[in-house]
Amino acid sequence: MALLQKIPVTVLTGYLGAGKTTLLNRILTEAHGKRIAVIVNEFGEVGIDHQLVIDADEEIFEMNNGCICCTVRGDLIRIISELMARPDDFDHLVIETTGLADPAPVIQSFFVDEVMLRQTQLDAVVTVVDAKHIGAHWDSSEAQEQIAFADVILLNKTDLVPPDQLSILAAKVRDMNAMAAIHTTNNCEIDLDHLLGVQAFDLKQALSIDPEFLEEEAHEHDASVYSIAITEPGTLDSTKLNRWLNQLIQARGPDIFRMKGILDVDHAARRFVCQGVHMTLDGRPGKPWQPGETRCNELVFIGRNLDGEALRTEFKSCLAPVYAAVA
Repeated sequence: MALLQKIPVTVLTGYLGAGKTTLLNRILTEAHGKRIAVIVNEFGEVGIDHQLVIDADEEIFEMNNGCICCTVRGDLIRIISELMARPDDFDHLVIETTGLADPAPVIQSFFVDEVMLRQTQLDAVVTVVDAKHIGAHWDSSEAQEQIAFADVILLNKTDLVPPDQLSILAAKVRDMNAMAAIHTTNNCEIDLDHLLGVQAFDLKQALSIDPEFLEEEAHEHDASVYSIAITEPGTLDSTKLNRWLNQLIQARGPDIFRMKGILDVDHAARRFVCQGVHMTLDGRPGKPWQPGETRCNELVFIGRNLDGEALRTEFKSCLAPVYAAVA
């Protein structure tokens, strides 16, 4: 009787805005010959990460309104169990966690669930570190555990920090995790042979970091970090939008850990993709709007001390006027 071929799984983690979606897009579009299924987890009631992922043949499953390491872990196990019923459709699974996920309970799932234990093999935990902004979150338990449990670490956005600062960061990361392979990257540019099929996960190492991590316990998040989602129809005026976003990051940038949006701007043929991390703001055209598709603006903020009511009011003020048709 032939042995069941286990599906290798890569867990992709990293704090908010580190570059996980950029890396996921690279994995999905490069010619590596693998058929990949993707599970994307988001923090907040509105999920838009799947719209940030470039079109590909791979299947993308989305879970939101919770952290993959606690409230939706049952969904993770269920989706993987369903995927295992059709193993001929893919040969590698990538799980992108929310930036606020502690990877330990995610790893735990592969050893406490019978189906996952029998049919999957955890290949590697890959952690993306934002070299420019990690200092602001270094004391976060999630950021520390993402680094500590990693098998492969990408120090990303290295073009935004001076070499001496990068060396200090690399030493701090190495002090926290002496076993992981560490790579420096810009825009997560890396040979995927360093990430996929590396067989780097070591259960003994994980247990040495947290001897109780296989125990059934929920973890606690920093309650001061929360998400605000804005969903609003209508077309945005680009001049008003740019002015508001620039004023917003100048005034509230330190409290905005992550901002991401899919927007309808100036009736353009393509979505406008807006992303921000603290004082950094980026915007560019995204996927085309399809004929007959209902356009809707979706904007998510993750951070501290954010006034949801004020943000929604300010966002609405960026909408272009609607003129009634003349009979």
